[in-house]
Amino acid sequence: MRLHYCPDTDSLYVELRARPGAETREVSDGLNVDLDAAGNVIGFDIDHASKRLDLSTLETEALPVHSARMS
Repeated sequence: MRLHYCPDTDSLYVELRARPGAETREVSDGLNVDLDAAGNVIGFDIDHASKRLDLSTLETEALPVHSARMS
């Protein structure tokens, strides 16, 4: 899983799987879900992310993570 923040557009993309998208569905105003060709969710795009979310902290709980990178 990867988090991509674009300050120019103030959008946060949560990439669940690194696969090509086949379809994007707007599930609510400013929240889009990307699907692959099989209909599986591969990511979420959140518009105006800094107004909707606290982007200053990232916390995880009970994830089976073997490594983490910050870039």
